[in-house]
Amino acid sequence: MAETIAVLSQKGGTGKTTAVRTLADVLRRCALRVLAIDLDPQGNLSDYFDVPPDAAPTIGDVLVGAATLAAAVHDDVVPAALPLAEAELQLAGRMGRELTLKRALRDLEGDYDVVFVDCPPALGLLTVNGLVAADHALISSEAQHFALQGVAQVLDLVEVARDIHNEDLSWLGVVLNIADMRTVHSREAYAALRREYGDKVFETTIRASIAYAESAERGVSILDHRPDLGADYLALADELLERLEMAGPRRRLRRLRAA
Repeated sequence: MAETIAVLSQKGGTGKTTAVRTLADVLRRCALRVLAIDLDPQGNLSDYFDVPPDAAPTIGDVLVGAATLAAAVHDDVVPAALPLAEAELQLAGRMGRELTLKRALRDLEGDYDVVFVDCPPALGLLTVNGLVAADHALISSEAQHFALQGVAQVLDLVEVARDIHNEDLSWLGVVLNIADMRTVHSREAYAALRREYGDKVFETTIRASIAYAESAERGVSILDHRPDLGADYLALADELLERLEMAGPRRRLRRLRAA
């Protein structure tokens, strides 16, 4: 069975989608079969992977029952488009609506080692679907004053999903994104998260840089566009694989980092 990871944040602009894009790329380079599901109606992850804008079917079609998940996979990406927002409204009136993505994933059982679900920056039904379908939750937080409050709000939703729909859901931790650790502000945000959540906060922080926007515009991984920045994600992936207890891929990652 694949390790399914819902990646979420309380608001936009935390580097969440870049994290999904780059972690998927790193793990693929470690010889893992990785699926990325775009669950955000803005479709930024789909753009980042350079999926054609007219690709069909999409995750919205899957959620309303118009397509299977297998049919919506395009080069190991399940894309999203603006009609996904309409699909969320259609789901709202259905019984078992929180389980829709979880059921759809059964269509791909055994096809992938890791599945990333890029949840929208909102704590609504789509995000709940992502959490209910997942084995793990990974929170992306921006290095700013309200980081602690934002993480707490997301964790409240994680707890609700666990208590009501998915008792096996684990919290992998929180990664501090778009951080400039040279500034007092970023260091204080990191320290506050550490005081509150201890080793649930990843040691690796992701540096802020315009290069991420450039790589997204070009549809190229930051690992190739700016390998010096990509090193942050290699370190983060190492921590992630350790928490997932995936020793073999972690050994391959170490060889990749040493190359």
